[in-house]
Amino acid sequence: MSDATEEAGASESFADIFGASERSSFKEGEIAKGKVLSIDNDFVQIDIGFKSEGMIAAWEFMTEEGVTTIAVGDTVEVLVEEVESEDGLLVLSKEKAERLKVWDEISNAYDNEEAVEGTIVARVKGGLSVDIGVKAFLPGSQVDLRPVRNLEALLGEKASFKIIKFNKRRGNIVLSRRALLETERKKMREATLTTLDEGQILDGVIKNLTDYGAFIDLGGIDGLLHITDMSWGRINHPSELFQVGDEIKVKVLKFDQEAERVSLGLKQIQPDPWIDAGMRYPLGMRIQGKVVSLTDYGAFIELEPGIEGLVHVSEMSWTKRVKHPSKVVTIGDEVEAVVLDVDERDRKISLGMKQIEENPWTVIEDRYPVGTQVSGQVRNITNFGIFVGLEEGIDGLVHVSDISWTEQIKHPSERFEKGDEVHAVVLKIDKENEKFSLGIKQLEPNPWEDILKKYTVGSEITGPVKSVTDFGVFVQLEDGIDGLVYSSELAAERVENPAEHFTDGQEVTALVVKVDANEQKISLSIRAVNDKAERAALKEIAEQQSSSQTTTLGDLLAEKLKGQE
Repeated sequence: MSDATEEAGASESFADIFGASERSSFKEGEIAKGKVLSIDNDFVQIDIGFKSEGMIAAWEFMTEEGVTTIAVGDTVEVLVEEVESEDGLLVLSKEKAERLKVWDEISNAYDNEEAVEGTIVARVKGGLSVDIGVKAFLPGSQVDLRPVRNLEALLGEKASFKIIKFNKRRGNIVLSRRALLETERKKMREATLTTLDEGQILDGVIKNLTDYGAFIDLGGIDGLLHITDMSWGRINHPSELFQVGDEIKVKVLKFDQEAERVSLGLKQIQPDPWIDAGMRYPLGMRIQGKVVSLTDYGAFIELEPGIEGLVHVSEMSWTKRVKHPSKVVTIGDEVEAVVLDVDERDRKISLGMKQIEENPWTVIEDRYPVGTQVSGQVRNITNFGIFVGLEEGIDGLVHVSDISWTEQIKHPSERFEKGDEVHAVVLKIDKENEKFSLGIKQLEPNPWEDILKKYTVGSEITGPVKSVTDFGVFVQLEDGIDGLVYSSELAAERVENPAEHFTDGQEVTALVVKVDANEQKISLSIRAVNDKAERAALKEIAEQQSSSQTTTLGDLLAEKLKGQE
């Protein structure tokens, strides 16, 4: 077929499509329909029914990959830029036609408040750039119902938007996704409120997490799932169970229609684990569980989800004095314990860890009979004695009065330091109160048996003043043995300030007026040395064997006076 014939066929075809009357009615700036006549590497020839054909650059009909999207004979819409250029050509543009068409569609959508589709393509200052055929601006505040921190995560997403500002002359378009979501949420809210009722089990989506609970989107209306209603077990923070966006089933616990407040529960959908807990955990049962919480008074052990038992610090060890549970266990430890008590009504289970092992105090008498000599290190020193460690957790107390037969010890630290090795004798074991009494002085014979014979009442002694106090004077009788002369016994008349009359090392002579082996005390009297009546009374006391060590001079004189009366 000749070129003339092809052109004639094309013209006839165009006339059939558009009509001959349109051939001369084109104006610059209008969109016209044309037929593709030919395609080469550089240009596409278009016939719009004008006296001459137009040429459009081939790249306007190619994809980003360079693939041509049209074929000869296709009908396309183009923009008439110039009816007749300086070169006498018809200037057309497919790209500008599409852009103009898009602006018209956007204008119509804005006027009719219709949504437009677009793709988020870039992060820009203050928001996002969206491709809706042309570039439009989506402010950050209009992206969602709630603020979105990571806007970059939305790049590449397709969505529907409402045009809230439009200026074609300036090429300014502002979009809002939030406006569409609010409209949709309002419709869902109205539908949900008409059907919502207490006791319902609904599907929801975690919308937000706080320290005290989670807000659940029920469909246009939010409900609060409090942390105490999430699980029968212990939860420190809702994030332990949920993440924003999780879908869950919840039960409506309370619905205030006027305030539009909804309280939700999750654990209420599941059976209460405390029902028949006493049957599942009988007294004496050995259990294993995980330490989930520590307090000053004990450790909470999870036996199963929703069931926790308390091991009090007093139930952690038979022998150790546990000041804080963290000294024995840490959170996350798997421990073994024994059920001591179950209170289903108050939801409490008491556990004991020390009951797993035998109580050493039940057999301690077999290992340490009274009178047994033992050795150990000083673990603690107090004002009333020293604690000697015999084995792990077993300490014996040596009271300050059981350290020496003769020496007056004001504080045990005068004789001992922590870590000192000591020898002692078992004096008493109190299993019920878990007390162990030891004595050091009992390793040696009681010298007071000889002292009673050596220092009889009425006998005269001479010795140096060892110390002077406000209430009297101590006289050294021998190493470790002192006698006390009270202020009233220093002279015929009471001496108010002994320091004015006596000094350390001064030799004095006195009479023994009382010997108390139990208290390990010897009372002396300087006044009685020159008093014949008192000497005679003391001699009589010494002869009375039944009361020689407990009756004082004053007692006997009082009896004599009474007899004389």
